[in-house]
Amino acid sequence: MKIASLVLRALPADFPEIKAALARIPGVEIHGSSEEVGRIVVTVEDGEGWSVTDSILAVNLAPKVQAVTLAYEYTDDGLELTEE
Repeated sequence: MKIASLVLRALPADFPEIKAALARIPGVEIHGSSEEVGRIVVTVEDGEGWSVTDSILAVNLAPKVQAVTLAYEYTDDGLELTEE
């Protein structure tokens, strides 16, 4: 499992268009937004048929998104316990 949290910067007037675009990107979930400061907070989770990297790139390329900051990243890859 891989998951990332992103903070997007945008003009408040563009929020409806951006939120519609985000809803079409696999694994993306909007958790909050503030039109006063022009930020949208989302998480991106991998799934069957897409990767976190692909979805982050799609968020970054979404229309009207001015900037994307990676706030958090987690992966459980390599956490398998091995017994000796």
